[in-house]
Amino acid sequence: MNNPIEHPLVRAHLDAVAHGTATLPPERRRELMADLREHIEVSLTEAPLTEAAVRSVLEQLGTPRQIADAALAEEGLAPPAPETAGWTNLTLALAVLALPLALIPVAGPVLGFVSAVLAAVRVTRSRQWTRGEKRQATLLLLSPLVLTPAIALVVTVLSSGLTPGALLSTCALGFCPSLVATLLLSRAAARVRTAGLAA
Repeated sequence: MNNPIEHPLVRAHLDAVAHGTATLPPERRRELMADLREHIEVSLTEAPLTEAAVRSVLEQLGTPRQIADAALAEEGLAPPAPETAGWTNLTLALAVLALPLALIPVAGPVLGFVSAVLAAVRVTRSRQWTRGEKRQATLLLLSPLVLTPAIALVVTVLSSGLTPGALLSTCALGFCPSLVATLLLSRAAARVRTAGLAA
């Protein structure tokens, strides 16, 4: 690994700073992240890229929370209160339950849609994820609203009807993006917790 920015510890550190500075003006945030990347690259090109060297450089910078709080203070902004693990877990549960709920006979698809929409609302209101992560997860969570009827239409046209088994398969396929959203959101939340910014 030649690029210090690709080191897992560096990526986790920068991700955590990005999460902690989500309320900064976009230009200031880009500037801060560019400065941090440049400092890390310069510092780590002068020494072998060992875990000890990476940890030393990151410790000199300060924790992600310290960096984020200092940047926010410079702009006169208060640090956002971190989201509790309970709210994060509720969001992930709503996202992951969309698929199994969609497979319940008769009312399943409606319950699945409701669960996916509630998860999307929670994601957009959360401080846990960055804007990009929120946008991606929201698109994935809401895609069953379009994808499931589209698959059902194709199945109906191709097979001259929608049997109960085909309906289950249609719902299973249509709600797969909600599982992808859950995986991406949980990985992002874990990175923030690992870097020490989450509650």
